[in-house]
Amino acid sequence: MRGAAVYEAGLIEMDIRKIKRLIELLEESGVNEIEIREGEESIRISRSGSVSTPSHLPTQVHIPPLSPVSESTAPLAVARPESQLSEELISGHVLRSPMVGTFYRAPSPGAKSFVEEGQSIRIGDTLCIIEAMKMLNQIEADVAGVVKRILVESAQPVEYDQPLFIIE
Repeated sequence: MRGAAVYEAGLIEMDIRKIKRLIELLEESGVNEIEIREGEESIRISRSGSVSTPSHLPTQVHIPPLSPVSESTAPLAVARPESQLSEELISGHVLRSPMVGTFYRAPSPGAKSFVEEGQSIRIGDTLCIIEAMKMLNQIEADVAGVVKRILVESAQPVEYDQPLFIIE
C-alpha cells in the first residue's frame, strides 16, 4: 500500500475481500476517504492520518473461524517415514536434493527412467531431473555404486536437502 490507511469498523463481520477491494479502489481513485454502510455494518477507510472518533463502538467483535486445511493446501508428506529412512541410511550413501523443485525420473513423460533400483552407476551419471523455476536441472551421481533405493516418485515436489536416492 502506498499511503497510510486508517480503518474504523462498526462491526468486523464485513467480508475481508470486500475491505481489500475498497482499499484498492481508494488507492486507484485518489479519493482520500470512503465510508460504506451495509445494514449495521460499516467501514471507513481514510488515506489521511486523521482519525475521527466512531459514534458507536462495538461491544462484541465476531471473527469467523479459519477454514480447515484442504488437501490442496496441506503440507506434503515425506515419501518415507524418518525411522525407515534412518535404517536405510546406515547401509548406503544418501544423494540429497540440491534444490526445491519437482522430481522427474525420466527425461520426458513415457520415456525410460534414468536409473532403476539395483542398477550400477558411475560418478557423473544422470539420476533424475529436478525442475525449478521452469529450468530442468540434471542431478548427477556423486559416488559410484548400485542404486539401492529411489525415495521419491516421479512428478512429486521435493525440498532442499531431501533424500532422493540411497546408493551402496
